[in-house]
Amino acid sequence: MPPDVESVAEQVFAALADPTRRALLAALAANGPTTATDLAALLPISRQAIAKHLLLLADAGLVTAERGERRRVRYRLQSAPMRVAQQFLAALARDWDQSLDQLTRHLDRIARRSAGAEDA
Repeated sequence: MPPDVESVAEQVFAALADPTRRALLAALAANGPTTATDLAALLPISRQAIAKHLLLLADAGLVTAERGERRRVRYRLQSAPMRVAQQFLAALARDWDQSLDQLTRHLDRIARRSAGAEDA
């Protein structure tokens, strides 16, 4: 797996580890672009705390800041890093699926041999 995919996935997973950041992403997904002040009205934390979480989400590429009217900054959800993280997980799942399929076949062979030995 290319190192940049792992790096993006690592940043996304670190950002998603915090429930407040997940709530911010959910709010942006549900309501569209909005300001830190508007997001702070939705959550029981200060606007300054929201701003810190948004900065981390921006560092992970999950949100972008856009200048709006009257110098208000609106935050917009970005899905590309999430897709990269999904691809990372899908690759891991494929590896696990292959290993689990091999284990299933191995256990089936053992079970068939045991059943054959009992019949004899």
